[in-house]
Amino acid sequence: MIENIFQVEIKEENGKYILNYGAFKRLMVWIDNKKLNVDSESDKSVTDEVVLDTNKRYRTFLDEATGYSSKERLKMAKKEVQGS
Repeated sequence: MIENIFQVEIKEENGKYILNYGAFKRLMVWIDNKKLNVDSESDKSVTDEVVLDTNKRYRTFLDEATGYSSKERLKMAKKEVQGS
């Protein structure tokens, strides 16, 4: 799924998927305890157009990977923080 959305080569290291695309110098994605984890490093030198494209693809990836919309993910994150 991630390859289809970002259309770049994905490297796999120790169960973590790593890619470089657009405004991401590095995007690392992995699953731990049935939760999707993401770590990223931004390239601040890119154009606004590149940032918009990267953000759109990233949101699409999160929607498809989790099965939840941005609103639903925010609601769940708030619940998790309040429950801690």
